[in-house]
Amino acid sequence: MKNLNNREIASFCSQVAMFQQAGITPVEGMRLLLSDAKTSEAKKIYEKIISTCMSGEPFYTGLESAEVFPEYVLHMVKLGEESGNLDDVMNSLASYYEREDEIADSIRSAISYPSIMIAMMFLVIIVLITKVLPIFNQVFIQLGSEMSGFSASLLKLGNQINTYSVVFLLLLILCVGLYFYATKTASGKRIVRKVLYKIPFTKKLYDNIAAGRFASGIALTTASGMDTYRSLDLVAQLVENDTIKEKIGICKKSLLNGSSFPEAIGECGIFSNFYTRMIAVGSKTGSTDTVMNKIADTYQKETTKKLADLISVLEPTLVIILSLIVGLILLSVILPLMGVMSSIG
Repeated sequence: MKNLNNREIASFCSQVAMFQQAGITPVEGMRLLLSDAKTSEAKKIYEKIISTCMSGEPFYTGLESAEVFPEYVLHMVKLGEESGNLDDVMNSLASYYEREDEIADSIRSAISYPSIMIAMMFLVIIVLITKVLPIFNQVFIQLGSEMSGFSASLLKLGNQINTYSVVFLLLLILCVGLYFYATKTASGKRIVRKVLYKIPFTKKLYDNIAAGRFASGIALTTASGMDTYRSLDLVAQLVENDTIKEKIGICKKSLLNGSSFPEAIGECGIFSNFYTRMIAVGSKTGSTDTVMNKIADTYQKETTKKLADLISVLEPTLVIILSLIVGLILLSVILPLMGVMSSIG
């Protein structure tokens, strides 16, 4: 059974939090969810959790037995049960995964639109050079002339595509397969991240996402009463960014050397000086989790804005490129054709 996605985890955690606040035990809550389950997969998950809990095991062990929750959720639920504030932990987890889902949606939107536009550009160009240009070529032949230059090269390319259509179809299927591999599999996403991390704009974007994820994770663990060092260990599992992981390691070493958490954060350089000063103030007032949540929200808004800006630039750019390519192809045929027609006239 595959792991639950961010939206499903957020929904589950929110429901468990509501059950806890209403005084309903986790087992009774799972039975309520089981009665409303729409799919066989969901029913199996709830039945497994109920079965494990009914054998005397704690709730987090029941979640672990379902084998669909990430380690981070299991650790936090265990902490919530041990500290007696499971409802707060589940609410915090719901907020965290809702934020993660919103960021993932923004990234999907930023990737999907240019991908669709590029596919449309490719399709229009293929139709032009394989179907439209041969018609113009017949007109040239009937007028006692022939295509030359750029239009003749495109016509030859179109004929090659028609001749080896099976090969081009296989290449197209391969490209589609690579796209789904890069966007749907963990290894594919990892490769894409490594490539995009070498581009200045996307590198900064990934750094912002990782810093926001770090802030959100620290806010959650701090609010749950976890000690700082263990919090850093858990949050390191969430951050899919080698640079931030290295900085977390530096932060942990600073803590072991006797530095306070704000000092360690300042030394490792995860956040700007402004955010570091905010954390220092929050630490003094006992509101580190609140400050971290605000920082995470700020990073989320910045990420969403950057992605929106990227889409706003890509949209007209791709339309202009498509228009220029189509116009160039048509002009390369129409202008010589008008010259032939005028000479006949």
